[in-house]
Amino acid sequence: MTLKIISAENIEFEGTVKSVTLPGLQGLFQVLDNHAALIAALKPGRVTYVTEQGLSVRDIKGGVADIKNNVVSVCLY
Repeated sequence: MTLKIISAENIEFEGTVKSVTLPGLQGLFQVLDNHAALIAALKPGRVTYVTEQGLSVRDIKGGVADIKNNVVSVCLY
């Protein structure tokens, strides 16, 4: 699956990941391959994702996640 982390200034990360955990308004949720299509508001917290190289963490102030066709796009505030 592909993860894109996008801010107003640039693309902060784009690459292949095994899983992504996001801080949704209703709590943390994890995205794996073939997840159902979803749009979710994100609250301040941590985005964690697993790549071939291991676990990465990114603190965020909030944003929106769009999940569709094995692409997770995280637009940050």
